[in-house]
Amino acid sequence: MASSTDSRGSPPPEDLHFDTRAVIARPPRVSINPVAPSIETTSTYVMDTVDEFVHKLENKGYIYSRHGGPTQDGAAYSINQLEGGFGTLVFSSGMAAVSTVLLSLLKGGDHVICQMPVYAGTMKFLQRAMMKFDVEVTWVKAGSVEEYAKNIKDNTKLLWGESPANPLCTILDLEEFGRLGQTREGLITVVDSTFAGPYHQQPLRHGVDVSMNSCTKYLGGHCDILAGALSTSKEHLFETFYTWQQMLGNNLSPFDAFLLHRGTQSLHVRMERHSSNAMHLAHFLQKHPKVERVFYPGLPSHPQHEAAKRVMGNGYSGMMSFEVKGGEQAGKTFVESVRVIKLAVSLGGVESLVEHPATMTHGRYMISDLEREMGNITPGLIRFSVGIESVQDLENDLAQALDKI
Repeated sequence: MASSTDSRGSPPPEDLHFDTRAVIARPPRVSINPVAPSIETTSTYVMDTVDEFVHKLENKGYIYSRHGGPTQDGAAYSINQLEGGFGTLVFSSGMAAVSTVLLSLLKGGDHVICQMPVYAGTMKFLQRAMMKFDVEVTWVKAGSVEEYAKNIKDNTKLLWGESPANPLCTILDLEEFGRLGQTREGLITVVDSTFAGPYHQQPLRHGVDVSMNSCTKYLGGHCDILAGALSTSKEHLFETFYTWQQMLGNNLSPFDAFLLHRGTQSLHVRMERHSSNAMHLAHFLQKHPKVERVFYPGLPSHPQHEAAKRVMGNGYSGMMSFEVKGGEQAGKTFVESVRVIKLAVSLGGVESLVEHPATMTHGRYMISDLEREMGNITPGLIRFSVGIESVQDLENDLAQALDKI
């Protein structure tokens, strides 16, 4: 219980009116060291002098929460330690991070090379926003560094990769991709690492310039926040992203930053279970008579399994896709028949989720028939985010749903 004598400071002057005392009365800050990070919700910060404003501006001090705050910085620091970068920034969503990269690094007349398939939000932003600004985009086959190399031109500024790729879990050899980016000055490589997260791979350690994560997924881990992160090994890129984050106003909220920071603390424990469950279920599905094929980087049958062994560690994540026999109707019947597993978009949470890409995340409202064909997204394809439930319960649920088709 606080009193005027135990609050470690002087109370407001007695001559102030009740109204003013109600507004300004608060105990002075004391030096504390809590076990759990605090949530700092303030929008602005008090300064003692005018000169302090300039000093903080020059040294990234706390001025206004659009420029950052201690809770956001705590989450960013934690992720940067896992990614091994020069610095990390956290954003209000994965797409906020994606759009910041593209808007800050590209200008009219520039050329970007991006793989197909790629996350639908990234593809739409490149097609509808960046092409509007006269940025040229070339689409190449996912997983092929050779295709990137063949399409580089004099005005190529950025190579965008995604590994494992959404939704087929195609693997990009990050070592080769990083080396390709270093063959020409000014060429920037970016990898969306969401499907693996930093527990299973750190693109920066392979020479990639920027690692992007939708922290809504594995880093948050509980399907209760929207967040994104950019980690980079280059100081000038960090400064560029920081400046554009302030201009775009897409910083992460303090409460979501708190949840994200908490998610990073259990990432390794969750990913071990995600990965082990996924490996078990991939083998189960591969043997099932109603499954045509399984796309999981940990299986020797995966087209880029050898590359996955080189660039991924501690397992192969909890993401997979598989194709059921019987086409679109069989795919719909399957996802609508699960009981323990939930039918929902997104991924990377503790709960297992399935969705039908051809009619949902990569359906006709998101991409064209030609783009779906280019991405090898077949009518019977199922995307499966394996959770941390009992693997036997998940296997039983898959079996009974497959029995329905």
